[in-house]
Amino acid sequence: MITRREFNALVGAGLVTAPFAARSFAQGKPNSLIAGVRVGAQTYSFRDRPIDQAIEAMAGIGLSHCELWQGHVETREAAGTAAEGPARRDALRKWRLSVPLDVFRGVRQKFDNAGITLTAYNLSFRDDFTDEEMARGFEMARALGVDVITASSNVTTAKRLDPFAKQAGIKVGLHNHGEIRPNEFATAEDFATALTGVSDMIAINLDIGHFVVAGGDPLDFLDKHHARIVSIHLKDRTRAGGNVTFGAGETPITAVLQRLRDRKWDIPANIEYEYKGADTVEEVRKSLEYCRRALTAPTP
Repeated sequence: MITRREFNALVGAGLVTAPFAARSFAQGKPNSLIAGVRVGAQTYSFRDRPIDQAIEAMAGIGLSHCELWQGHVETREAAGTAAEGPARRDALRKWRLSVPLDVFRGVRQKFDNAGITLTAYNLSFRDDFTDEEMARGFEMARALGVDVITASSNVTTAKRLDPFAKQAGIKVGLHNHGEIRPNEFATAEDFATALTGVSDMIAINLDIGHFVVAGGDPLDFLDKHHARIVSIHLKDRTRAGGNVTFGAGETPITAVLQRLRDRKWDIPANIEYEYKGADTVEEVRKSLEYCRRALTAPTP
């Protein structure tokens, strides 16, 4: 059980309403299913605002699908007044193990009321997670009504996650970054290592921008491993590592989206806004329009 103080902090953060009543959007439901491709956003794109404002922004832009970033649920209030470092890590573990699952059901209701479908919950399991903490993560995902968790995990975490994923019936998509480091996901070889000896419940969340920075070819990887990919993150980066507006970098966003469309591979493609723009909502809107143009254009 959480204390009254902790519960009040959740209310103040906009994670809980009393009694979980969320606003309804009368303007009509958003629709970002484009040419059969589920285009959405990783809510990390809206990390500059709390969850209610992020939902409002997504609905206003017209996004009907999203992957929920754990930071929109595990806000600073979740760990109370704990400082950074080990004390905060311990407080966050305590919160995960004790927070009522109704908090997550309430979050799901907010998205439902806005006409936005949750396709995954982003909870980055790491080697420092206890078994109890891992099991609780799958309970959170079930309360959110999703069958996919995306995770910026350690490579060695995959085998520990497999039995929990199989028991819960929830897949874990392992997420890559651009920096090549030991025990972290960046290259095709990192994915191959992690997926060896585990069930198909351990899958891939391919970030095509980061994959380019790490020297990979996202389109080739998609062709070879699409059956194992449960989520794609869309961002444009240069091979030198810069985050740029869609179309200004070296990431084959258009080719990837058209491959999903033409091959009818039902993999959610989520915009992840990371470059420095003037206004978050406007930049995500521009990214969505870029995706719409790509998906309504003929394949070269």
